[in-house]
Amino acid sequence: MLQITRGWWRALLGLRARRGRPRRRRRRHHVLGRSRPPPPPPPPPLLLLGGGAGHGGAAGPGAAAAAALLALFAAAAAGARSPGAARCEVAPGDRFDCGAERLLSRAGCEARGCCYAPVGPGRPTGGGGGPPWCFFPRGYRSYRAENLTATAGGYAALLRRCAATFLPGDVGTLRLDVALETRSRLRFTLRDPARQRYEVPLDTPPAGARAASTLYGLQFNEDPFGLVVYRESTGKVLLNTTVAPLFFADQFLQISTSLPSHFITGLGEHLTSLILDTAWTKITLWNRDMAPVPQVNLYGSHPFYLVMEDGGLAHGVFLLNSNAMDVVLQPSPALTWRTTGGILDFYVFLGPDPKSVVRQYLDVVGYPFMPPYWGLGFHLCRWGYSSTAITREVVINMTAARFPLDVQWNDLDYMDAKRDFTFNKKTFKDYPDMVRDFHQNGLRYIMIVDPGISSSGPPGTYKPYDDGLKRGVFIQNATGQPLIGKVWPGPTAYPDFTNPETREWWYDMVKEFHDQVPFDGMWIDMNEPSNFVEGSQDGCPSNNLEDPPYVPGVFGGRLQAGTICASSQQYLSSHYNLHSLYGLTEAIASHDALVRVRGKRPFVISRSTFAGHGRYAGHWTGDVWSNWEQLYYSIPEVLLFNLFGVPLVGADICGFVSDTTEELCVRWTQLGAFYPFMRNHNDHGNRPQEPYAFSPAAQNAMRKALYLRYSLLPYLYTLFHKAHSTGETVARPLFLEFPKDPNTWTVDHQLMWGAGLLITPVLEAGKTKVSGYFPAGTWYSLAGDSTIHSKGQWILLPAPLDTINVHVRAGHILPLQEPAFRTVESRKKGMTLTVALTTDGFARGDLFWDDGESLQTFENGDYTQILFLATHGAVLSELLRVNGQVDGLLLKAVTVLGVTSPPRQVLANGALVDDFSYRSDTQVLTIPVSLPMWEQFAITWS
Repeated sequence: MLQITRGWWRALLGLRARRGRPRRRRRRHHVLGRSRPPPPPPPPPLLLLGGGAGHGGAAGPGAAAAAALLALFAAAAAGARSPGAARCEVAPGDRFDCGAERLLSRAGCEARGCCYAPVGPGRPTGGGGGPPWCFFPRGYRSYRAENLTATAGGYAALLRRCAATFLPGDVGTLRLDVALETRSRLRFTLRDPARQRYEVPLDTPPAGARAASTLYGLQFNEDPFGLVVYRESTGKVLLNTTVAPLFFADQFLQISTSLPSHFITGLGEHLTSLILDTAWTKITLWNRDMAPVPQVNLYGSHPFYLVMEDGGLAHGVFLLNSNAMDVVLQPSPALTWRTTGGILDFYVFLGPDPKSVVRQYLDVVGYPFMPPYWGLGFHLCRWGYSSTAITREVVINMTAARFPLDVQWNDLDYMDAKRDFTFNKKTFKDYPDMVRDFHQNGLRYIMIVDPGISSSGPPGTYKPYDDGLKRGVFIQNATGQPLIGKVWPGPTAYPDFTNPETREWWYDMVKEFHDQVPFDGMWIDMNEPSNFVEGSQDGCPSNNLEDPPYVPGVFGGRLQAGTICASSQQYLSSHYNLHSLYGLTEAIASHDALVRVRGKRPFVISRSTFAGHGRYAGHWTGDVWSNWEQLYYSIPEVLLFNLFGVPLVGADICGFVSDTTEELCVRWTQLGAFYPFMRNHNDHGNRPQEPYAFSPAAQNAMRKALYLRYSLLPYLYTLFHKAHSTGETVARPLFLEFPKDPNTWTVDHQLMWGAGLLITPVLEAGKTKVSGYFPAGTWYSLAGDSTIHSKGQWILLPAPLDTINVHVRAGHILPLQEPAFRTVESRKKGMTLTVALTTDGFARGDLFWDDGESLQTFENGDYTQILFLATHGAVLSELLRVNGQVDGLLLKAVTVLGVTSPPRQVLANGALVDDFSYRSDTQVLTIPVSLPMWEQFAITWS
C-alpha cells in the first residue's frame, strides 16, 4: 500500500479552515511563538504505575481519585499474571470481545489465552447483540510501556509487544506520542516507528509547545500498557484504555476505553436517536450508498463522540482515521474502536461544557463555510421534471400559489443519457435560456452532478472522459487502467480527487459547462462512491485489501459491496484507505471550482461526508422514506451534523421514497422550515408533493411555515456567521444550551435555532397536540399569544394542522424581516425586532449583514454587525461595524414580549410614538417605527 503523510494535504488542497480575522491573528502569534519556543512548562499531573517511576508535577485535586482507580487496576493486572479462575470473573457487561474477527469455539478461544463463558441464548459473539462468549481475562498483556519521557510538547514512550498474538502482521514495537496541545485539548498517537503507514491527510493544527496548564491529568500503566485521562477538577476518568488490551497489526487496530456515563452521542452517519444505545451496539463507519434504515452504515463517516458527565460537564473524542471501522458500545459503559488500517490518532476535548467540546473539535477539523444568503431560502427538486417546460411550469405554479422559492433544481432528467456536463438537446433544448430567465426573476438554479464519468461512448464523443483519460485523472485498477464500474449512464470511470490534476480537470469541466448553463451551485450525489456492480465490471483481485482479516459490519459483508474495489489505486494511496474520504475530496474540488468559475460564495450539497466536510459543503440526509418514523429521525440527524461541523443540513421534505400523504407533507414542511437547509425533493413515479399540489387548507399551512422561515432568515443568517467565525452550531440539541439539566440530554423530538429559539414539531399522524420539554425559564410563543414560565417540565401544547410551536427564550432579541417570494426581494424589506424580556427586563441579540454572496466578507471586513440590547424599559442598538450593506434598510417595528404593565409613553429616538399598542392579557408591547438600521437608535417606554 502506498503510504503518505499529512504534509501532502496541506500543500495540495489547502484544507485549513477559513476563519475570521481575530482567529487568524491569534494563529499568527502562535506560529511566531513556535519559532522561539519558551522553556517547557511543568507537565500536568502524571503517574506511571506498574513498575515505572512517577514524573514531575504536583498532583492536582482530582489526581488522587484517578490514581487510586488506576492503582487498583495495576494491582489486579499484577495478580492476573498468575493463573487462576479470578482472571475470568468478568461481569457480562464488562467483557471485551476476544474473537472480533470470527466466531471461536472454546478451544480456539482458550488458545488465545482468553476466557470462554456462554451467556444466555444466542450466538457466541460480542460487538453487537449481546456480551461476548469469548473475552479477554483481566490483565491480559498486550504491550508494555518503556522509556516514558517528557518532550517539548508532552510525552513519548515506546510500547513493546509482550508476546506474539493471533493477528497477522502484528507490530511488535509502537511509538506513543502525547501532545498537550491546549488547556482543553490533548492528542495522542500510536504509530509503527519502523514503517510509515497511511495517515489521514487532514490538515490539523500544528503541534506547539506543551500547554502551561490543563483541565486534564494523565496517568499511564506500564505493564500492560494503559493510558488514563481524567478531569483535573473532579477526578472523573474520561478515557481509560487499561480496561482492555491494545492491538496494532497491519490491518487490525483495536483500543478500548471506559466511558464516564451512558449519555454518548455522535459517531455518524446512521439512522439513530440522538443518544446512542450502550447495550451492545455496533456502529460501522464505511461510506455507503444506502437508503437510511437502522443499524446500517450510511453515507458518511464521522469518528467523533461527545459524552455528558455529571453536573453538565462534557468531553469529546475524535479518532482521525478513515479506514473501515467498527465502534462497539457496551453496558459497563465502555467503547471499543476497531479499524482496518492507518494509525491510532486521537484528540480528546475537555470542554468543560458540551458547546465548548464542539468548538474545540471544529478547531481541529475546521469551521463551516459561509453559505450565500439565497441558499437559506426554499429549494424545490424532483427526479421527474423531465423537460424545461415542466421545470418552468413548476416555478410558475409556485409563484401563482404565492409560495416563496429561491432555488429550483433538476435531477438527472436534464442530462443527455445521464452523462455529466451534458444536457438533452430535445427536452432541455432551451436549458441555458431557462436558467437565465430564472436569474431575471431572482431565482437561483442547481443541478445534480455525479462523480461517475461515462466510459462507454466512442472515442472523441464525450470530452469529460476523453480529456480525463489523457490527463490520467481516473482511479486505476490492479493493471494500471481506469477502473470501470457502473452507475446511471452505464459503464463509468471514477475521478480521483486526491490527484491535483483531477482538480484542474474538474474545474475545466465545471467552467466549460457553466459557460453554457450559468448554474449557481452543485449537488454532488452518488459519491461514496456508489457502484451498481460489486468492485468493478471485471471484479476485484484476490488480495488482503479486498479480503482483510477483519471486515467491519458493513452492509453487504464486503468492503467492495456497493462501491469500487478496495485495492484500486488513487494518487495518494489505495482506495482501501481513502474510500470514506471520496465525497470530501469531491466536495473540495467542487467548492474550489465554483469559487474560480463564479467568483462568488460557493454552494455545494453532498451526500457523502467525512470529518471536516462542513468547511466546503452542506449535506442532505439521502433517500429518506415518506413516513412518520423518518420525519422523527430527521431531527437527530440534523442535530448530529451540526455537532460534526456541517450546519447546512436537511432531509428531503415530505420524504423521497414512496408516496407522501397530505398530513405528513404539511407536518414535514413545518419541521423543514427549521432545517438549516430546506429542500422538498421527490422521487420519480411518486405522487406530486410540491406545496401547491395539495388542498387549500394544506397549502395555507405550508405557506404559513414558509413565510415564518423567510421572516426568520436574518436570525438564521447571523447564526451561520457565528458558526463560520467562531465554531458555533446553528440547529442545536437542548443539552447544548442546558447541560446542567439532565432532562434535556435525551430530547431529540425538539430542536433549537441558536440559543434563542425552541421548535416543537408534531411528529405523529392525527395529532393536534404535542408535548415538549421546556427547560427552566420563561418562554414566549413567537406569535406572542402565550407565555410559559417553566421550572423544567414537559408541557402539552395545542398544535392544529396549520401550526408549528415556536418559542423565544427570555433574554433574546431576534432580528426578523418581512418575507417575500425571493430572498433578493426580502432582503430589501422592512425589519422588525422581537424582544423577549427576562423577568428583570433584560434581553440581547445581534445581526450580521453583508451582501449575501461575496467571498470572505467577514475576513475582509466587508460587513455590518449590530448589537441589540434591552434593559430598564429601553431597546438600544449599537453599531459594532457598518459597511454600507444596511443602507436603505428600515426598522419598521419592535415587538416586546413580557412587558408587565401598560406603558404610558413610548419614545423612539426621543420622539413620541402615538400608535403603539399593548395587550394586558399577553403582555405584548408593539411599537411601530421607521428608523434607519445604519444609525444607532433608542426606543424607550415608561
